[in-house]
Amino acid sequence: MEIYNTFAIIIVLAALFGYINFRFLKLPNTIGIMIISTVASLLVIGVGKYDPGIFRASMYQLSQLDFHTILMKVMLSFLLFAGAIHLDIHNLRKERLPIIVFSTIGVVISTIVVGVAFYFLFQVFGLHIELLYCLLFGSLISPTDPIAVIGILKEANISKSMETKISGESLFNDGVAVVVFISIFEIIEAGPGALNAVDIGILFIKEAGGGLLFGFGLGYLGFFLLRSINNYKVEVMITLAIVMGGYLLADMLHISGPLAMVVAGLITGNKSREHGMSDVTRDYVDKFWEMLDEVLNAILFLLIGFEMLLISFTPTFLYLGLAGIVIVLGARYISVFIPIIFLKFKNAFEKNAIRMLTWGGLRGGISVALALSLPRSYHNEIFISVTYIIVLFSIIVQGLTMGKVARKLR
Repeated sequence: MEIYNTFAIIIVLAALFGYINFRFLKLPNTIGIMIISTVASLLVIGVGKYDPGIFRASMYQLSQLDFHTILMKVMLSFLLFAGAIHLDIHNLRKERLPIIVFSTIGVVISTIVVGVAFYFLFQVFGLHIELLYCLLFGSLISPTDPIAVIGILKEANISKSMETKISGESLFNDGVAVVVFISIFEIIEAGPGALNAVDIGILFIKEAGGGLLFGFGLGYLGFFLLRSINNYKVEVMITLAIVMGGYLLADMLHISGPLAMVVAGLITGNKSREHGMSDVTRDYVDKFWEMLDEVLNAILFLLIGFEMLLISFTPTFLYLGLAGIVIVLGARYISVFIPIIFLKFKNAFEKNAIRMLTWGGLRGGISVALALSLPRSYHNEIFISVTYIIVLFSIIVQGLTMGKVARKLR
């Protein structure tokens, strides 16, 4: 019953904050809700100094929720599928080479740059954290978050080609980044020399390659089922089953659920939608997933704002976070710049594409969830605090200025 009560409070607050944002702030819904929940967290902290009971009650309610499990095991599958189902695969094919390179090589470059830079930054602050742990942090902060990116791109008014590059990359690179994160985590757990390059390569191929193949099979299974009937109620349930059953099975098989959901969503949103659904079913499926996407996004960004109550902010952590903003933006620039140097001979890029892709690479809930999954012995307090500061800046500052930056760079 307590879990139900907590979720009831979350839904009420998400609806209330969504109303306040729509009525007064008029910001993109996800950003507005997160700003309001962050301000509410600060108010709770302030009031808690005079009435500790309010602070303790708020902390207790939040402690009932495992943010990492809620996002990575429950919400992420729905959000990735909902994001992919509305992407035009024809536009995606035109930009497939940049998307593949940015979401794989780009993630690896960013992981290394961030990890090495933080290794030296920690030493400046007198913190001796091993390079492998810094690389682990680099892997969790490197993916651009599809949940943050796609929601904000709707409001940014940028070119279709650039929108496809950013949204397509963000859908695939989080799955790749999770695999990189797991690989580095396994290396640390196994100890020095226990895993070699072949072991890591096999793990990567199994997780990423297995996820892509499984998503392909899942998407086509859904297509055959949807094509064989004409009943919008059952067909909506089939799309729901693809997500819930597919993600559960991917987890059991130890392959990438996020990548599977993206591929299944692309097939469902294009082939199944075009050749396996009637007009009535298409309308219901679109509205169902659009509504579910909006509700889950509102809950997610509400929780990100309230996570501030559970995070330690010392002056050192604050300085590290502010420095981290610069490092992550610099790493994003490098991870985009290097691939474009080679890709520009085969693909056309818009003027100032590097700067737009750098500023459009928002970090979000996935980074926070991965940071929260770290054991205490992995310097989790430092990494969680720094991650949170970077994510706040990314969503609020970068998210709110994407449209202006795009117009200025044209």
